[in-house]
Amino acid sequence: MSWKKRNNRQIATWLFFVCAMIFCMVIVGGVTRLTESGLSMVDWKPVTGILPPLSEAQWDREFTAYQQYPEYQKVNRGMSLAEFKGIYYWEYSHRLLGRLIGLAFFIPFVIFLLKRKVSANLKPEAVGHVHLGGAQGLLGWWMVKSGLIDHPDVSHYRLTAHLGLAVLIYLYIFWVASGLVMARCERTRKRPVGLTVLLTGLIFLQILLGGLVAGLNAGMIYNTWPLMDGQVIPSGLYGSPPWYMNMFENIMTVQFNHRMLAYGIVLLGVYVWLQMRKDSHINVRLAGHLLLLVILGQVALGVLTLIHVVPIPLAAAHQAGALMTLSAALFALRRIKV
Repeated sequence: MSWKKRNNRQIATWLFFVCAMIFCMVIVGGVTRLTESGLSMVDWKPVTGILPPLSEAQWDREFTAYQQYPEYQKVNRGMSLAEFKGIYYWEYSHRLLGRLIGLAFFIPFVIFLLKRKVSANLKPEAVGHVHLGGAQGLLGWWMVKSGLIDHPDVSHYRLTAHLGLAVLIYLYIFWVASGLVMARCERTRKRPVGLTVLLTGLIFLQILLGGLVAGLNAGMIYNTWPLMDGQVIPSGLYGSPPWYMNMFENIMTVQFNHRMLAYGIVLLGVYVWLQMRKDSHINVRLAGHLLLLVILGQVALGVLTLIHVVPIPLAAAHQAGALMTLSAALFALRRIKV
């Protein structure tokens, strides 16, 4: 194995490990949202906040601070200290994992730099990852702050932005890592590169719509499938003026759009699969089969999550499935593009 190939393999392994950590971060963030734990930590201490409360006095201080804010006063009044600890640990785990991801990226990056294993074209991308990670931490606190004022819930816009940036970082790192190790599949026929790019973009958009659904608790209503409120196209869709704000603030419309885009992704995914399965290269065909399988599995998880009124295990699995679907699309794109 050449020196360059060995370095690329080492760097890709590191980047894929960071991807796995971000994957876990998104799932923990989803559970934190589902358990309504995100507002339990009312301060942001990037350095000193790395340790949880270690004594009863420290727990009392944290609980007293939480009691000064709307979520306790309007939703959780009378909550016991033991119950508070339950939600606190979810948010603490989410923040701690974010710090660990930063270290898992930054420390190996510095080591690789000192050993001169990072190629010149990879350095700007790695620096970009560092800046995106810092921005994600700031965006997370900006999101939390939105729920500490009057309304005991975070802004669904900020929640979606926080989720979207996490997924964008994941996408960026996955794409760079896969490009370092995936071998070229020789082309013998025209491949659906443009359509696969479109499919990847639609999956990313679908994740953003999922963030709006979560932020508005839109999955808690219209819990039937395939009909919605007993209709294919429910009455009241886009019914509040101005019409375009319904896409972001009308619960019915937000859920409807999430459903419709899922159908569109399935149709496009099937077409891309049909094109990839005709390819002469087995790796391309296998990537197409994986893509279709993951898309169909994600749709099934979405339906089950909806009709069972968003139980935490199913909802967390559905969020994991979203990243798996995006990964499968990126993997397929690499197979037909490299």
